[in-house]
Amino acid sequence: MSPRSLNRRIRLLLLVFVVAFAVTLGRAAWLQGVRGSSYSSLALEQQRETIPLPAGRGTIFDRTGEPLAIGEQTTTVFADPKTIVDRKKVAVAVGKALGLDANAVYNELADTSKGFIYLARKADPIAAASLEKLNLKGIGFISEEKRTYPQRGVAAQVVGYAGTDNHGLEGLESSFEPTLAGQPGSETIVKDLYGRAVDVVKSRPERRGRNITLTIDHQIQANAEAILAETVKKWHAKGGSAIVLDPRNGQVLAMANAPGFDSNEFPSANPENRRNRAVTDLYEPGSTFKLVTISAALEDGVVTPQTRFTLQPTIHVADRVIHDAESRPTERMSVAEILTKSSNVGTVTIAERLGPEELARWVSRWGFGTTTGIDFPGESAGLVLPLDQWSGSTIGTVPIGLGIAVTPMQMAAAYAAIANGGVRAIPHLIEKVGVRRVHVAAGHRIVSEATSRKLMTMLRDVVIQGTGTAAAIPGYTVAGKTGTANKPTSHGYSTTKYVASFVGIVPAKHPRAVVLVMIDEPRGAIFGGVVAAPAFQRIAQFDLQYLAVQPDAPVAGSSR
Repeated sequence: MSPRSLNRRIRLLLLVFVVAFAVTLGRAAWLQGVRGSSYSSLALEQQRETIPLPAGRGTIFDRTGEPLAIGEQTTTVFADPKTIVDRKKVAVAVGKALGLDANAVYNELADTSKGFIYLARKADPIAAASLEKLNLKGIGFISEEKRTYPQRGVAAQVVGYAGTDNHGLEGLESSFEPTLAGQPGSETIVKDLYGRAVDVVKSRPERRGRNITLTIDHQIQANAEAILAETVKKWHAKGGSAIVLDPRNGQVLAMANAPGFDSNEFPSANPENRRNRAVTDLYEPGSTFKLVTISAALEDGVVTPQTRFTLQPTIHVADRVIHDAESRPTERMSVAEILTKSSNVGTVTIAERLGPEELARWVSRWGFGTTTGIDFPGESAGLVLPLDQWSGSTIGTVPIGLGIAVTPMQMAAAYAAIANGGVRAIPHLIEKVGVRRVHVAAGHRIVSEATSRKLMTMLRDVVIQGTGTAAAIPGYTVAGKTGTANKPTSHGYSTTKYVASFVGIVPAKHPRAVVLVMIDEPRGAIFGGVVAAPAFQRIAQFDLQYLAVQPDAPVAGSSR
């Protein structure tokens, strides 16, 4: 090969090297100058990880400071599948420590498209600590609260439930979600080649939710639930509700439902048992509704307690024949005796004197057909037939609590108004949010104080010598009313299914509590005075002693 040819080849090779170097240099400059920021971000993203920091949920307390719903400290275990090398080893270790299926864990770790997965939410902190000691690459741990209910079934339908993510699902846990939940935070960490955190580059602290204090007293609530459950069991009933209400301010001291459930077992509880039937479910009240009819006639001046009527055994109203619960001859009764003996014929007679328009106005004035305003989700307004839809027989059914549907809370609030001198306070469950006391709107007057006094005297006679003698409490004055109603069906009224109820006020002289007991479909007995009144007596007696209310009536045979 000639020297000239050799030089030409050397120059060509040098040119190739120069071009290659220039291209490489240009590429490097382009990557660094033009794409450098995007690749830098990509690299950082591969090393960074944002971990959520759940906020602690506010505690729900009863009026005495006893917790009904609290946060229990747990440990949540998570993983970054992209940084795990020996997935089988890690899966076996995680499964053994946390009691999980190792195969299922392995399948989770095999999905490398995700940089963050939960392996166990709210695990036992001791078990998680033992796993953490193994220092497994790609496995992380964060503290997290688990919602627990230390009182178990006490006020379960009222308090409700918060799920795995600590979001309220039912009851007050749901309706006060924004208050209880707080604000979650986060941490962005930088990890080394082995997936271990080496620095926190960004942090947003979580903000704990606010606490809520209820008007409910866990002792009064637990007692009401126990007695209600015993009563439902005794009479083989479908269910029941009980309410204890302070008539002076509308505070709900207890709201019980049977059957109940353990809040800690919420996911497996029967949905029917989770419903707060005291405010959501309707029933025909029967004779307890006679309070509305009699109060309207007294307030309008149509009758006085001493007004007397000659009452036939039955009364015809349009196509209906109405009779009393027990057969009787033609009898002359005063208005007071009509209420004491719970005469259907007498009550309808008074209602006819009052008139449909005026009775309908009073039903509305008492708040039936509208919600009570209680601070609980899902309250029913009841079912009230508009006046323009009344038939000829409606004036014979509504006055005695048939053809109208109410909630237990509506009936308790009505009797609380009589106990409070004719002024109905708005029933409520929330006493404080955080440290601030909740403002409750002032109640409004339903009937005059004079009318409420007359009704209280008449209701006392119901317990002394009428249908409610089983509600009497030694040493205390008691006022109240029994109720018994056939349950409606698609073809009229059932002859085998009833609702038995009693609503009472104690002490009658200076009321501190209104107690309602409603038993759905009792068997063996159907009357409110037999089924519900004894339960009222036991609940009210406990409440009076627990609240340290002094006796206001001498016990027969006692010395003074």
